[in-house]
Amino acid sequence: MSPVAYEVSYPEKRTSCVVFASPHSGRDYPWSFLRRSVLDERTIRSSEDAFVDQLFDIAPQMGAPLLKAGAPRAFVDLNRSVDELDPAVIEGAQRQGHNPRIASGLGVIPRVVANGRAIYRGKITQREAERRLEVYWKPYHDMLQALLDEAHQSHGQAVLIDCHSMPHEAMDGVARGGMIRPDVVLGDRFGAAADSAIVEQVEAAFASAGFTVARNAPFAGAYVTQAYGRPSRHQHAVQVEIDRALYMNERTIRPNRDFHTVRARLQSVVAEIATIGQMRVPLAAE
Repeated sequence: MSPVAYEVSYPEKRTSCVVFASPHSGRDYPWSFLRRSVLDERTIRSSEDAFVDQLFDIAPQMGAPLLKAGAPRAFVDLNRSVDELDPAVIEGAQRQGHNPRIASGLGVIPRVVANGRAIYRGKITQREAERRLEVYWKPYHDMLQALLDEAHQSHGQAVLIDCHSMPHEAMDGVARGGMIRPDVVLGDRFGAAADSAIVEQVEAAFASAGFTVARNAPFAGAYVTQAYGRPSRHQHAVQVEIDRALYMNERTIRPNRDFHTVRARLQSVVAEIATIGQMRVPLAAE
């Protein structure tokens, strides 16, 4: 396989300060990786945010770029720090202080997929882990920061919408507690990653399209929101988690009959989010 770290869909004219990104919808599975795994090809996709890039693919038409991962999450997790190395799956990796993501097998080189199913029989070499980070992780993050820098330079601020999906069962506890099951969970690390006014605009966009929205529970945002959310520097990051059951069959990993309806609803959401901050652009810039 020719390594493809990412793909960017650019607008004809960049009119938005917003950058949409999908770090977990990559589906270019190297044959050498599949051959080493103990999982079948469907099971290994269970942690993938399947079709999320398609749900948000109208972004360029709204004046905002869309950054899409090439490599799948099971191969290298772009929503983890480059330092989150798991010694249980990488030969020679040093043990760190307790990190719940590493402990659960979900470091930057994952040891497991959904429901704790092991990917490998043994370990991979440190050289292989370093290659994945150099070929896939670093180029993706370099491009992500470049897109945010361009937005900041042109608009005085940058807003990252980090697009993900969540298993339907992730919200079972909420439903059992008698609360309304949210369709969408927004994560801003409890205000640390984005200005509240921006999060409110993002929430209003989803609500106006008929989605039930919650904030920060159980997903407050992981590495990307932590690393790129810098409200004091006018760089904001909001993680978006969408219930997979709305648009896909989670067992077969195929779009369900509501896929196109949900995608159409999300197009209106993307269109509204893309207008965030446009009033900040000086008229002389036109």
